[in-house]
Amino acid sequence: MKPTSRTRIGLVGCVSEKRDVITPAQDLYTSTLFSGRLRFVEHTCDRWFILSAKHGVVEPSQPLDWYDETLKGQGVAAKRTWSKKVLSQLTDLLGEDWHGFEFEFHAGADYRDFGVEEGLRRKGALVENPVKGLGIGRQLHFYASQR
Repeated sequence: MKPTSRTRIGLVGCVSEKRDVITPAQDLYTSTLFSGRLRFVEHTCDRWFILSAKHGVVEPSQPLDWYDETLKGQGVAAKRTWSKKVLSQLTDLLGEDWHGFEFEFHAGADYRDFGVEEGLRRKGALVENPVKGLGIGRQLHFYASQR
């Protein structure tokens, strides 16, 4: 049997700490948590995207301006609508068949658990979440120890 190779796609959740100027998305978010996530996926993934509460799926080089929007505190219906948008955007970017992809989540439950993770699996992708269940402090420790 011939070994299969999967393309690893990192999904990095946005954070509230942002610059107040238009800048590439990868430089917009300024928290230590986001920086740790970014460094991690740059070493473990073939490609990565930001999961933005406002914009959905964002390419790292896409220019973004400061915004104040989060999924935290939104109702289930709003989170499910956002999740459908994300899956649609990923389909536009990656095509219909995700059997050759492995997605690596670096985002909170609001960004995974209302349809995104389930939708990825339903389309044939493998899904990993290296920090699932860890509080912010333990996530920061995890990312800092991966240098």
